Amino acid sequence: MKVTVHDKTFVPYLSSIEIQDRIAILAKQISQDYEGKQPLFIGILNGSFIFAADLFKQISIPSSISFIKLVSYKGTSSTGTVITSIGLEENLTDKDIIIVEDIVDTGKTLTEFLPSLSKQNPASIKICTLLQKPEALQYPLDVDYVGFSIPNKFVVGYGLDYDGLGRNYSEIFQIGE
Repeated sequence: MKVTVHDKTFVPYLSSIEIQDRIAILAKQISQDYEGKQPLFIGILNGSFIFAADLFKQISIPSSISFIKLVSYKGTSSTGTVITSIGLEENLTDKDIIIVEDIVDTGKTLTEFLPSLSKQNPASIKICTLLQKPEALQYPLDVDYVGFSIPNKFVVGYGLDYDGLGRNYSEIFQIGE
């Protein structure tokens, strides 16, 4: 089933079953890695909200979650500028932080966000992303938990959007040729 979002056509890429199966694996790994700790998950809005919720529901250790809004996309490409439009209210000192992203492509958003997070003296910072585009990475960034490595094609669905639309699909679609 193809879908049209605005002026572009997208074709199926990852099914909801594939996504949920991979999230279960990530949640189990994170729960094992953080056994005996109480990590704070920080979801990057807007895109990560569905992934963060599904991941968090499967975490089996005591933990908390918060969100921050960082914006760097307009249309189908990165603007190159990262804007923080909703900030964190939690005290991060000595906390184990797991950043939850929908997608890491150029790495610019997190590269600009991590220094301000580090200044708050957390015990540790790890990154968990549903999708990563290795070919698009332009900034050195270590991603600790990756759901899927994907080609450098624009995707929508499961929280990912094209100018605000397309987030509501339970599967992920990539732009058609």
